[in-house]
Amino acid sequence: MANKVPLVTATFWVIKILSTTVGETFADYLSVNVGLGPVVTDGLVFVVLAAALVLQASTRRHTPWIYWLSVVLVSISGTQITDFLTDTLGVSLYVSTALFAVLLAVVFTVWYRQEMTLSITAINTPRREAFYWGAILTTFALGTAAGDLSTEALSLGFRNGALIFGGAFLVTLVLWRIEAWQVAAFWAAYILTRPLGAAVGDLLTQDHPLGGLGLGATRTSVLFFAIIVVLVVREQVATTTARRAGAHSADTEGKSGRASLGRPSDLVWAAAGIAAVVGIGSWLSAGAAGQTSGSREAATGSADSAGAAAGDSTAAGATKARHVVSAKLGDLSSFAVIIDDVNALTATGDLAGAKARIKDLEVAWDAAEAGLKPRSPQDWHALDDAIDGALTALRAGNPAQARCVAALQTLEKTLNQQQS
Repeated sequence: MANKVPLVTATFWVIKILSTTVGETFADYLSVNVGLGPVVTDGLVFVVLAAALVLQASTRRHTPWIYWLSVVLVSISGTQITDFLTDTLGVSLYVSTALFAVLLAVVFTVWYRQEMTLSITAINTPRREAFYWGAILTTFALGTAAGDLSTEALSLGFRNGALIFGGAFLVTLVLWRIEAWQVAAFWAAYILTRPLGAAVGDLLTQDHPLGGLGLGATRTSVLFFAIIVVLVVREQVATTTARRAGAHSADTEGKSGRASLGRPSDLVWAAAGIAAVVGIGSWLSAGAAGQTSGSREAATGSADSAGAAAGDSTAAGATKARHVVSAKLGDLSSFAVIIDDVNALTATGDLAGAKARIKDLEVAWDAAEAGLKPRSPQDWHALDDAIDGALTALRAGNPAQARCVAALQTLEKTLNQQQS
């Protein structure tokens, strides 16, 4: 077979970083916004990933759109594996980071013992391709765990995270130019693209009060996906044209001993992709900032409507917005409004309405995670556990009002404990 993976050019790294963000936000969208839940989402993604990898393995040469489809799906799966260990099984990020680091070392050791090389310039046998994708999946999981650990343990936040991980990524690219460091630096850079992509994505998606640009996950994902499609289509057209002309792609590092970011055209396309992210992102951010006040008014109106729907004066009074500020997490008033709505609806026995309203809390809390969690992981986890308890009670097959009230009381108590 011909080499089944692309040359490592500037466009390669741009697509790789953007695909990380798309993979992460798309999984959250299916699980939370669509309402599939983590179990169904995980199962669906793994089935689609298996199909994509079978398609990738069935080809005889590199096909850009199949390769990058597989990378996006591996990105989702690697993130889900780490999140399952951390959020569902309660495994410490220290443990999961160490676990994936050891697993990656095992993959590389077995790969090297079998092939006597870890180079990606000759992924031209089924066994080498299997090792390659095994390493790719493990690096995504390790990048997720190590990135989350660094962000939480050091309270980096997404702004500092983007700068730190971006700087580390540039250092690995410099080392990658040195012949003796090419393999190690490539895989180190590949790992770093995961937390870097997540930090850049969070910087764009988080609201302005949390220090982000306020684009939201949907607009950011659409923007990144559109740029990925353009770059991949360009790669596909270039690859097809070269094959028809009988040209053979030559890896420059095999001639000069130094890795290259590709031809001038690769640099131009990569720069255009970055410029599109910055330019369109800034434009959308300016528009999002202008809509902030209107969104807050709409949220207040929604709260009043929910209280009126409860049909009880006490319940209606409970929906009035109250100022809740945590000493460490910051302003939690928007979440308090929704919690009060859910309390009011539950108190009147409208469990169906409470179940529908708490979905807003789930979506809003999930969207704000990247901005709130680094400020105080301990306080964030306490509130997250209480919210999960309320979600579980209201979404039970046959929810009991007493159990729902108790879960919401726990949530209310946890929220009040956060106030400064």
